[in-house]
Amino acid sequence: MTLDELKESFELIDDWEERYRILIELGNNLPHFPEEQRIEANRVEGCTSNVWLISKRDEEDPQRLIFLADSDAYIVKGLISLVLMAYSGATPEQIRKTDIRDIFQTLGLEKNLSPNRRDGFYSMVDRIHELAAQAEAAETRA
Repeated sequence: MTLDELKESFELIDDWEERYRILIELGNNLPHFPEEQRIEANRVEGCTSNVWLISKRDEEDPQRLIFLADSDAYIVKGLISLVLMAYSGATPEQIRKTDIRDIFQTLGLEKNLSPNRRDGFYSMVDRIHELAAQAEAAETRA
């Protein structure tokens, strides 16, 4: 599912329980996260639930970053899916220019998630921006 498809689905559904169900389904379809990467260095600070996040260069297009993430909470896994839809496969420059807050508000998540989950979502986004900046700096040094 793409972000545009998700927006369309959410526009058709008024019931937040149904929207949460969709988020949980998205989270259940996250790419496999390597067990050996579930370490403190990969844990996202600021999330109430455990969230692990890593990045790697796209093998076919090294300018692009691929993100993998996982959590021990179902709704958070769905939020991770949103973050990955927005950022995985993008270049560091595209990541800098993506306004995730607009997407978050368009989906109605700003007013329908607990403050802790909302803060955790933005902590994931901040971590992605940090990883993208590190990748860009490494690229500049090379």
